[in-house]
Amino acid sequence: MARKVIIDCDPGIDDAVALVMALFDPRLDVLAVTTSAGTVPAEQSAKNVQSLIEKLDPPRFPRVGLGTDPENAPVLDESELHGSDGLGNLSLSSIDRQHLMPSEKLIVDRIKSDSGQVTVLCLGPLTGIARAMQKDPSIIAQIDRIVVVGGAVPGCGDVTPAAEFNMYFDPTSANRVLRSATTKTLLPLEMIQQVRFDLDLISNLPLKYTRAGGLLHSMLSHMFRSYRQLRGMEAIFLKGVIGVAYMLEPELFQCEQLSVSVEEQGDVTRGATIVDRRPHAPVSRDLEIVSGVDAQGVRDLVIRTLRYAGQCSE
Repeated sequence: MARKVIIDCDPGIDDAVALVMALFDPRLDVLAVTTSAGTVPAEQSAKNVQSLIEKLDPPRFPRVGLGTDPENAPVLDESELHGSDGLGNLSLSSIDRQHLMPSEKLIVDRIKSDSGQVTVLCLGPLTGIARAMQKDPSIIAQIDRIVVVGGAVPGCGDVTPAAEFNMYFDPTSANRVLRSATTKTLLPLEMIQQVRFDLDLISNLPLKYTRAGGLLHSMLSHMFRSYRQLRGMEAIFLKGVIGVAYMLEPELFQCEQLSVSVEEQGDVTRGATIVDRRPHAPVSRDLEIVSGVDAQGVRDLVIRTLRYAGQCSE
């Protein structure tokens, strides 16, 4: 039976590639794709998700939720890396968004409809799921699992020296989710960075004439150029993609149980992920943190899954 999942994201090229994987893989039943501000503003996130789904024409169309900016959101500009639209300047046609449900309401409704069966995969800031928990606290006991892509456990971030992007953007929501009484898994930055994709990825993508292949070639070529020009790197990281890989084949990852807090206030340390490794820590070790990954196994999985998406979108 396919695993029921809500994907909460802020596309972003890596999240867009993750959606290509998830929407076509029969092991996942994507009930909804909810959006948040982060890599791009909330309105652009929703536009990107709707346009991608329309372009891909997957076997089943998930509902799409519209997020809003968190309070005290920082001013960040990811356009140099992801393009002005967040999708490598694809300039996909605009889709009417007037009927979109708020992300937090859609999350609540889907979880209550399939109580105990839905995993929430969070690829961006945790604004939407945190607001859903506030809106209806009863869903906390009804979520099967929350998988969070984010955090920097050793304290070496990507947006600041101390913080990973998703935690930095909305640390208050991150704290609320990571401290909630749910089954939770954190896939931190250092695990993402163990899975590098070099230019061989381009040659292994689906053919350009397929719906998925055309999008993938355009977006990933932009990302390789951006990494080379802005970071001096010939390989790229794909955060959201590793989150979907974990959903599909968790046996490729190793985990440990720990307690985590996110710094909310510090001028230098905002968004820092603090892991309490003390043997007698007063806070329960209630968070599963991915601490090991079969990097080659994940790369092979990603290529297989994207090729399958291409076959399904010919």
